[in-house]
Amino acid sequence: MSENIRDCCSASRNQVEKQGAVDVCKEITTVQGLKGDKDLSDMILIPEGTFLMGTDDKEGFPADGEGPARNVTVSTFLIDATAVTNKQFASFIEATKYVTDAERFGWSYVFHSFVSEETGKKVAQVANQTPWWWVVEGADWSHPEGPDSHVDERLDHPVIHISWHDADAYCRWAGKRLPTEAEWEYAARGGLVQKRYPWGDELKPGGEHRCNIWQGKFPDKNHASDGYAGTAPVKSYLPNGYGLYNMSGNVWEWCEDWFTKEYHLSSESVNPRGPVSGEARSMRGGSYLCHKSYCNRYRVAARSKNTPDSSAGNIGFRCAADYTS
Repeated sequence: MSENIRDCCSASRNQVEKQGAVDVCKEITTVQGLKGDKDLSDMILIPEGTFLMGTDDKEGFPADGEGPARNVTVSTFLIDATAVTNKQFASFIEATKYVTDAERFGWSYVFHSFVSEETGKKVAQVANQTPWWWVVEGADWSHPEGPDSHVDERLDHPVIHISWHDADAYCRWAGKRLPTEAEWEYAARGGLVQKRYPWGDELKPGGEHRCNIWQGKFPDKNHASDGYAGTAPVKSYLPNGYGLYNMSGNVWEWCEDWFTKEYHLSSESVNPRGPVSGEARSMRGGSYLCHKSYCNRYRVAARSKNTPDSSAGNIGFRCAADYTS
C-alpha cells in the first residue's frame, strides 16, 4: 500500500515493516467452497426504509466523510443481533481449517496494557504514530493478548484480531455477507432519527452506561467504570430499537464497502454499496478504546477504515444477509 492509512484507535499492517509477503488469496478462495449450515433464524429483520444517513452534528468529523446528512433508502435485509463470538468463530475454524491473516503473518496488534510482562519482553515493534499498539508475535483470535492467553473464558465475547478477509470468509461460509455501511448505520439507529447514539443523544442516560468505551485518560488509565477494560460479552448493555446489541463501542465492525471520504457526495441514494475498489475497507461502531478526547467515533454516524489485511485486538464483525420472502 502506498499510503500509510491510520485509524483513530486501531493500526494497519503497513504501519510496521512487513517480514515478507503473505498470500491471503489462496486460503480465501478455498474456504468459499466450504459452506456451513445456512441458518438465518437468529438474525434480525430490518424493514425497508428511508433514513437520514450521516450527520451535520458539531461532534462529527467532516474529514471522515460523515456529512452532509442525506436521505438514503435501504431495502429489507437481515443482520445479526450481535457481533460474531469466539464460540461461533471457533466452529468456523473447526469446520474449515481456515487460517486467519494474523496467523498467516504471525502477529497482530495488541493494546499495550493487555500484554503480559513475559510477552512484553519479546515485543520489538510498535505502530507508527500510535505506539500503544504493540506488535505481538503469536497474537490471533484464539490468543488475543499473545501466546500466553486464550479465549476459553471469553466464548461469549466478540472474536477479535479479525481482518476484513477473515470476516468475509466467515460470512461466505455461513451463507451470509458483511453489511454495507448504509445498512449498518440504518440498523444501528434502531428507528431513531439523527440521534448520536443507538439509544439517543445522551451518552449515559440517567447515569447508566450503555456501551463499552474508554473511561479515564487515554491511553494510560482506564477506570473501566462501564464494567469492562477490554471486550464485553456481546449481549452486554441494552439493545437498540431493532434488538441489536453493542452497535456503539466494544469492537469495530467491518463493513462491505471500500472507504472513501467523497463517494457519498455523488453516489446513488438507494442501497449504496461504496466504490468498486479502494485501499481500505470501512469500519463502524467504535471500540472499547474509544474516548471523546481522542476518538469520538462511537457515534452511529462515525466512520473509520483499515486495510483489509489488518487485524487488532479491537476489530471484529457481524454478518448481514439478503432478505427473500
